[in-house]
Amino acid sequence: MRADSLSFMDARRLLGLNGPAGPQALAAAFRIAIKASRPDQPGGDAERFRRVIAAYRLLQTETRALPAPRRDSGAPGVQTARTASPPPPLIVLTPMQALTGGSVIVNAWGRSLLIHIPPGVRTADRIRLKGRPALLRVLIRPADGLSVLGADLFMDWPIAPRLMRDGGRIEIDTHAGPQAAWLVPDMVEPVRLRLPGLGLPARGKRVAGDLFVKLVPSDDLPSAAEDMLLRFTRVWTPERMAA
Repeated sequence: MRADSLSFMDARRLLGLNGPAGPQALAAAFRIAIKASRPDQPGGDAERFRRVIAAYRLLQTETRALPAPRRDSGAPGVQTARTASPPPPLIVLTPMQALTGGSVIVNAWGRSLLIHIPPGVRTADRIRLKGRPALLRVLIRPADGLSVLGADLFMDWPIAPRLMRDGGRIEIDTHAGPQAAWLVPDMVEPVRLRLPGLGLPARGKRVAGDLFVKLVPSDDLPSAAEDMLLRFTRVWTPERMAA
């Protein structure tokens, strides 16, 4: 995907930015987003990897137009040298923690801090700690078969090759429960279904994301008859029959 096929709003969403950012903030957001989407890492995806790079290149053109930051000096024409301070630690979350919120422990400044996370935080969001001047950035890493890019969730789902060929109804187990979808015949790989509203929840002025499910053909799945038998036995358990 080329950079000119993205809008500035789409590009900021991919990198977790709320508005125009300077070179350092843009580079930091890019490093976090590209690390979460690398195809050689669990949960990574080559398509999302390319989209992040395209978004970064587009936003670089916007960043060049921003005014340069002022530098304090002790005398005219002399710039004051500053010692770079180490970056604050990251708040590392799983996709499910970003979905539901909760409490996480972060080791920072020589202490173990219990931090409460609201639902719907995105990678590169900043969380302020009470009594601390620094803002901690959020990093959402792939886990439990889910990965996050912006507000959208991504997962793989195995499917019988015959369904890719013939089409039909499928049922996908998601974090929000089983979701049904219909496939048309002769679908060409890669196939990714979009389930609206099943990504990260809305937060502030940011809308909820979507869930993208990549269908992966697998010969190890049960046949249609075996699948029907499995569903029947799950429903008619001995406890259900006894009731």
